[in-house]
Amino acid sequence: MQQTKLSHQAIENTISLLNEDCTIPFIARYRKEITGNLDEVEIGEILKYKELFEALEKRKKAILKALEEQNLLTPELSEKIQNSEDIIALEDVYLPFKKKRKTKAETARLQGLEPLAKMIMSQRINDLQFTAKKFVTKEVENIENALEGARFIIAEWINERTDIRNNIRQQIARFGFISSKVINAKTEDEKAQKFKDYFDWEESLNRIPSHRFLAIVRAESEGFIRVKISIDDEIAIQKIERSIFRSQNDCTSQIQLAIQDAYKRLLFPSLSNEALQLAKEKADDEAIAVFSKNLKQLLLGAPLGEKKVLAIDPGFRSGCKIVCINAQGDLEHNETIYPHEPQKKLLEAIKKISFLVDGHKIDAIAIGNGTASRETEQFIQKIQFKNPVAIFVVSEAGASIYSASKIARDEFPNYDVTVRGAISIGRRLQDPLAELVKIDAKSIGVGQYQHDVDQSKLKKSLDLVVESCVNIVGININTASESLLSYVSGIGPKLAQNIIQFRNENGSFSSRNDIKKVSGLGAKAFEQAAGFLRIKNAKNPLDDSAVHPENYALIDKMAKDLNIKVADFIGNKALIQKIPLQNYISSSIGLPTLQDIMNELEKPGVDPREKATVFSFDATIKTIDDLRIGQILPGIVNNITNFGCFVDIGIKESGLIHVSNLSDTFVKDVNAIVSLQQQITTKVLEVDKQRKRIQLALIK
Repeated sequence: MQQTKLSHQAIENTISLLNEDCTIPFIARYRKEITGNLDEVEIGEILKYKELFEALEKRKKAILKALEEQNLLTPELSEKIQNSEDIIALEDVYLPFKKKRKTKAETARLQGLEPLAKMIMSQRINDLQFTAKKFVTKEVENIENALEGARFIIAEWINERTDIRNNIRQQIARFGFISSKVINAKTEDEKAQKFKDYFDWEESLNRIPSHRFLAIVRAESEGFIRVKISIDDEIAIQKIERSIFRSQNDCTSQIQLAIQDAYKRLLFPSLSNEALQLAKEKADDEAIAVFSKNLKQLLLGAPLGEKKVLAIDPGFRSGCKIVCINAQGDLEHNETIYPHEPQKKLLEAIKKISFLVDGHKIDAIAIGNGTASRETEQFIQKIQFKNPVAIFVVSEAGASIYSASKIARDEFPNYDVTVRGAISIGRRLQDPLAELVKIDAKSIGVGQYQHDVDQSKLKKSLDLVVESCVNIVGININTASESLLSYVSGIGPKLAQNIIQFRNENGSFSSRNDIKKVSGLGAKAFEQAAGFLRIKNAKNPLDDSAVHPENYALIDKMAKDLNIKVADFIGNKALIQKIPLQNYISSSIGLPTLQDIMNELEKPGVDPREKATVFSFDATIKTIDDLRIGQILPGIVNNITNFGCFVDIGIKESGLIHVSNLSDTFVKDVNAIVSLQQQITTKVLEVDKQRKRIQLALIK
């Protein structure tokens, strides 16, 4: 509750729903009264802290069991463990009792030096040499060995003190610096040059942005630099001394040596690594958040809809692979043309494209944005078609991954990867969401340093984004692919497979009730999924809407009260506004749900996404050599990061609009200024041809 700032009741009710295996999209859409109208983001936060709490409780149980087995568990220790509020505090409590590998301190204990260590720490010995001499044995050859062993034990005690550990943690968090130094032997490595900004770098740890931290982590992992954390060691040691010393005597110098040893050998190495790990987790979270925002915008990109498309996967030497797909995305024709060098069969290519566009009644042409994209776009634009044909440039990111995947092989077993890739380009124009769900989200190419972050955390976050997008849009169960169906609330891969099998064996679903006939799809799965599945041309018009079947009886009652049919509600705003909603409030249905139902009745099954619009790059700009400072160019945002956005201006290299060049005022969130796939106008600020870097500014 403290973490989320939400009400106790809302959190409790939401956790209850999550424990009942309800999905986030279902809870957000159909259980608003129970949660207090929480949205998907707020429910996601509750889920995150629920999982953290469960992991903490699991670790507590493991520690309590371990201590009990060693007969070390006391009521006081048990209470400390139970009261630990995070994993770091819990591990600090457990540290003194944790089974360790053989340490210097453990060796000293076996030599019988722990009593000497206790005497020194009591700070009451006035003749230390005399006292230490009593501990000289066959194993402890002299007084210095005895004192050294005692210091090892004291150093371990200091290392295990929670207050000292927390103090150094605070110093690292507030005053720590992260620095990097180049490994000289690798300076001339070509790959190292992209990291040359970090060959001699230092920055405050609590201020370093996530993208820079991850860049440094990658440079270190590839062996180009060494990274370390630093604080003022002298101040840190002084703070430890103040927490220990009560008097000055013979013991003082020994304790000082033990403190220095504890700090340099145990405390700082451990806690600086911990700080690096926490900084990495923070950077990961920020990078994953950026990736998730980008992915959501990409998946909810404007679809062309059910139109006939001619798709082109452009190329030079290997030619341009072309496919014709119908409004449902099925392949009707494929072949290769060679309009560019070296073959340059331009006239033949023009005739072939014209023939196919006319013969297949093509509505739009989709051109992949890879190699030879601009040249192909310009060649297509020169063709005089009999009827208007819209021309789009479509992102190819991940198309090669899809074309070689099992999903693609299962869909098109008789065609090679080039045909599958071209089909994917065309289908992306028709419906980006339906096509992109077939590709591992990491391969789509949006975000920053996605290969350097925690991969399990990234996958989990991106899967939630895909699930959210699929359920926001809603799915036609009679045409959806297995991949698309698997992301519907409550379905998953196995039930998606069963739905496809049922569809193949029994034909199209004619009503939502038919969905219950699918093998393995029980009452819970139906409850979670039904509202997000659409049945076109169903007998009950509500089956093609986001109204959940559990509320059909309510709408029937509304219709009966008004002496009309349910179908009369559909799209009839004037009639819908006459309904006295307060009359239908009950213990399970409140105004939020009733208002959702009314909105859906006004426009049932309407796709929330915008429609695709044609965009043209500047025809005079073909390579980076054509750029000049001050040019005004149209572009499309193709990636967003915390430090700015990248823009496709129609050449191989994308330009960067740094966050400082997005607005005249401070920009906290890049997504508040631009969105993925947004068509914008830019100004060229700087061109570095050698490093192939382009700096742009946003023109509003």
